[in-house]
Amino acid sequence: MKAKSLQDLGALKKTIKQQAQKEAEEKKAKELAFKKSQAEKNLFQKAVGPIQPIQHGARVNLSRAPPKPTAQQQLLDEQSALRETMSDEFNVSTLLDTDGDLSYSQTGIGADVIKKLRKGDWSLQGQIDLHGLRSDEAREAMGQFIRESVRKGWRCVRVVHGKGLGSPGKMPILKNKVLRWLVQKNEVLAFVQAKPAEGGAGALLVLLRGG
Repeated sequence: MKAKSLQDLGALKKTIKQQAQKEAEEKKAKELAFKKSQAEKNLFQKAVGPIQPIQHGARVNLSRAPPKPTAQQQLLDEQSALRETMSDEFNVSTLLDTDGDLSYSQTGIGADVIKKLRKGDWSLQGQIDLHGLRSDEAREAMGQFIRESVRKGWRCVRVVHGKGLGSPGKMPILKNKVLRWLVQKNEVLAFVQAKPAEGGAGALLVLLRGG
């Protein structure tokens, strides 16, 4: 029994010794790793030199402005104004120049403007095609187009109304209405019939008032 106890004691001492040796090795490895990291840190500091923190001035927190509400009533008023200011009954016979090619200009606009418009001195910046639209649809679409064009700063646009070959009796009904609508718009300074390559009798080149 005694011999067995001595064996157990010896094994215990051996285990304790091995554990202590293992802990000593782990401690030594940690110390070496720490020294290595410190050496690398010192090497970096020597390479870049002394570091000064960036001084921040006073900061202002800017909050985003909330989106502007959609002016629904204003849109309704504008649509109503379009219908009111572009009458189908407006008489344009005294305002149009039908000698040669069709043309129109506001009072005070010189004949040279019409000549320049026909020659293409203003670059074409946009167009609207009214083919296939009912009269009320075409009127509002054209009014919206004119208003948006002026808002964008466009000066010269094309309005395609067709030649009326598909209308009853081959009468250019939409064309005649477009002529009435355009002369009632203050934004329209002048217009001329397009060149054959640009639509001919089925389209108009329109000069708009600048912003």
